Amino acid sequence: MTAPEPDILALDRIAVQESVRLVARAKDADWGRDTPCAGWDLRRLVAHMAAQHHGFAAAARGAGGEAAYWREPEDMSEPGRTYRGAATTALAAFAEPGAIEREFVLPELGATFPGRLAVGFHFVDHVVHAWDVAAALGVGPHLPGHVLDAAVAVARRVPAGPADRGPGFAFAAPLGVPAGSDSLEETLRLLGRDPQRWRPGTPGGPDRRGSRKEV
Repeated sequence: MTAPEPDILALDRIAVQESVRLVARAKDADWGRDTPCAGWDLRRLVAHMAAQHHGFAAAARGAGGEAAYWREPEDMSEPGRTYRGAATTALAAFAEPGAIEREFVLPELGATFPGRLAVGFHFVDHVVHAWDVAAALGVGPHLPGHVLDAAVAVARRVPAGPADRGPGFAFAAPLGVPAGSDSLEETLRLLGRDPQRWRPGTPGGPDRRGSRKEV
């Protein structure tokens, strides 16, 4: 018997809500902290995450090809509030009747994708970004095991050849996965993070400067 397809909307909601919780922990002094996204402080990372929410929400509503939806917010004076609003927008768009059955235009990935697959990209992106925020703050993300198992299943399906990964592409080049890695570490390493080596001030993830987007 074929296993039932996971509820990608529920999984995505859990990952996004955890990212909202983590962003809300940041204090005024934290926004300049280094993150695993080399060259980006926490404020810039959160601005990127907010832009992704608005872009994916637009894609769910048939407007993903409009570049304005993918731009980072100009006003990041209240990052937590801005991010919470963006996350709410994305979750509401995905929950609209029929949204997941639509085709999503994702210009940063250079193609149109079935809604379920597109939400899968959004899901694994925010599992990783939840870790990015947590790492910058010196804490750990709280994500259930079934969510992390689903995330690694998505990460394993991301094409890993040199023509598909690295600077200027949607995903960072994968790193090797040591034997015994748990689902979160495998997901992070498959998408270019080294959770064992990253510390504030060290390049533990992809350098996003000049790239379209790297998860």
